[in-house]
This record gives sequence, structure tokens and C-alpha cells, in this order.
Amino acid sequence: MVHRRPVFAVVVALLLALGGGFAVLSGGEASAATTSLCQEQTASVASGSYIVQNNEYDSGAQECVTTDGNADFAVASSSIDNATNGSPGAYPSIYQGCHWGNCSSGGLSSDPIEVSNLTPGAVTTDWSTTQTGSGAYDVAYDIWFNQTPTTTGQPNGTEIMVWLNHNGSVQPFGTEVATNVSIGGYTYDIWYGPQSTWDTVTYEMTSPATSVSNLDIGTLAQDSVSRGYTNSSWYLIDVEAGFELWQGGAGLATNSFSVTVNGGSSTTPPPPPPPSSGCSAVYSLVGSWPGGYQAQVVVTNTGSGTLNGWQLGWEFPGSEDITNLWNGTYTQSGTQVTVNNASYDGALAPGATATVGFTANGSGTPAPSISCS
Repeated sequence: MVHRRPVFAVVVALLLALGGGFAVLSGGEASAATTSLCQEQTASVASGSYIVQNNEYDSGAQECVTTDGNADFAVASSSIDNATNGSPGAYPSIYQGCHWGNCSSGGLSSDPIEVSNLTPGAVTTDWSTTQTGSGAYDVAYDIWFNQTPTTTGQPNGTEIMVWLNHNGSVQPFGTEVATNVSIGGYTYDIWYGPQSTWDTVTYEMTSPATSVSNLDIGTLAQDSVSRGYTNSSWYLIDVEAGFELWQGGAGLATNSFSVTVNGGSSTTPPPPPPPSSGCSAVYSLVGSWPGGYQAQVVVTNTGSGTLNGWQLGWEFPGSEDITNLWNGTYTQSGTQVTVNNASYDGALAPGATATVGFTANGSGTPAPSISCS
């Protein structure tokens, strides 16, 4: 695999208009150096209002994106070659909110909105893309709802996807349950499928699009409630936009992206995390089975300069043994575990993250206390 060391620079403008509880989060048009993100690396952009994530989760092939620090990114290279009847290899994307505990600033991150308060116009989004005619991919929003205002792991509410377009022989997850449904000025075919701890509902546009303007999240959420797929007491915590890649994908790009939050919140923001002098580590349980489990640790550079290498340490509360670990190297002596960065994810720009995943025997709970240095 080819990995380029990321160079982080953010020179952006944050458009903020306050009046009657109205706030707009949008990327600026400033010039900035290019940051390269590979595998599961992330970078804060637009003064922290958004996060670009490469999010390569089901492929080991070389695949990277670039961003100039504004609310945009491009798929620079991709050798992903997954079967189109299975899972995509990656979802390079940009988001506003919290993705598995990694949060952008303001907006949905600090003030998740209960579904019952997602009235028309409460949350809208604009997205402009560049698409290609090769490879197998979709162009899709991934909008996450959780049963509580926050989560550091897999959301347990509804995943609402909005497919603008796709290329190749791919289709939404689940089964088609409705066709030619008009919602908020767009017409969709609707798909539904249950996952292990959440449901996926996909609104597939019947007229393929390269961009959307003023897409209303509330109208989609309320339609999902009416169909019994979403609960009014759950919370909108994350709006993502990107490309699910089964095969190829180089040349796909987000030219601009914005999320507009116009009130509607009914919950107190969660307290900010304690200050850190260099890096932080957040553990979450990904899945489990009889006798074993999968977990991950998200490492974040919380300092003001580039983090050139990191190390994790923890003690298992029980007699767990790690059976496999990726995106790092590890040693285990009894219940004591030490993990060092891999060669490609040790250099983290301020706000950037790396994700270490592992499988082990045991249950994965309670969570170990993890140090990062």
C-alpha cells in the first residue's frame, strides 16, 4: 500500500449568522495547503465546523482522499475492488455532527435535535459533487439517529441514506418497499433493511442528481417515522455526505457541502471533554459473539502541533487475549496491553484521528481505561 504523510493546514472562513436561533455552518473559499487522508484518517476543516473522513472500513486496498481545508474533498486514488453484491470497501465523506464519538464543532455536535422537533426547515443541507462514469459506487448521504443524544460507538437508532446517484451494479441495502414517493420536492424509491442493532432506510432519487439544494432532513425523518422505521424520541446526531466505493472511485469529489441548523433543539449539550496535552483515546465495542468480540480505539491529536507517533496502554479487566489487531502493533503481557502506531498512521495533524481495531476473546465489557501518549 502507498501512504502519504498528511500535511495539515486549515485556512477557511466560517459563515455564522445569529438571529432568532439561526446558525449556518458552511465552508469558506480560502486557499489552503492540501491534506492527504488514507485508510481511516480524518481531518477537521472549515475551522472545525466539518470533518472529512476517509473511512476505509472493509478493504485493505490503497485508497486516499485529499482536502484543501475547506468543506470539500476529492478521491485522489482508489484500488478498492469489492464484489458489488457485498459491502462497499470505504465511505470517504464529510460530516457535521458526531461520528462514533469524533465530533465536529457546533451545530448537531453540541446540540443534537430530537426527531419530534425536526419540523420543516429545522435542518437543511446543500451538497455539490463531481461524479465519474467508471467504477462501482453510490453518491449518498448517511444520516444517523441515536436513541440518546450522544454515543461513542455505533448509533442504535435509524440510518437514513439518501442516494443521489450510483454507478455500476449496486443497489441500496434491504428490500424496496415503496416507489415514486414525493417528499420535499424530490421523488424517491424507498428501501428498508434491519441491521444488527439499527435499521437502514434508503431514499433513492428516481432522477439522478449531481447536487442538491435545501434538502430538508426533517421531512425525510418524519416520513421514516410514519413508516415505523424511526422513533420520534430519538435524536439526529450526524449528517454525512460521500461516496460508498465498491470498485475504483478516483475522481469523485465533493465540491461544497453545508448543513444549516435553524433551532429545534430540546436537549442540553453534553459536557465538553477534559483538556488534553497531546492525544486522547476513546474505546468502543463494535460487535460481539459467543466467546469473543470486536472493539476499536479512536486516537485523536488534541494538541496544537503535529503528533509524530503515539502509544496506547491499558489493562483488561478480565482475562481477555487479543487475537488480531490492525492499524497498529501491539504487545500483551497478561492483562497489560501496549499498542504503538503503524508506519502510516503515526503522524496526526491537530484534530486528526487514527482508529485501531482489534478482536479478542471475552465480552469486551466493562471498557478498559486507556492512556494515550
